[in-house]
Amino acid sequence: MIFDKEGTTTLISQENISLAVFLKNLNKAYPTLKNDHLVVNLFSFVKLTAGDVLEFLTLSNTHRAAKKSFVLVTNKVSYDELPDEICVVPTIQEARDLIEMEEIERDLDL
Repeated sequence: MIFDKEGTTTLISQENISLAVFLKNLNKAYPTLKNDHLVVNLFSFVKLTAGDVLEFLTLSNTHRAAKKSFVLVTNKVSYDELPDEICVVPTIQEARDLIEMEEIERDLDL
């Protein structure tokens, strides 16, 4: 796993491992990441389904309940296939923009 921390946001990428191993490693590292906004880069996965993305839902819900942003980055899954409660965007820049908007909403108690 590769962590790239910038301010209060950590970009998480993975090397050549399976999604199951990536999720296991992410859950193991979560206690050290729980205070940051998280952007999970899934571009390195060649095959990715909506079901694969939903594997992140529990972690996403936990993180978002703590008033922190959790954004997945991939363009391999149709957004129509996913529930609204999981944030998926097609680029890392859009993930950063979404986190900025969510921070403003939290500051304004929206």
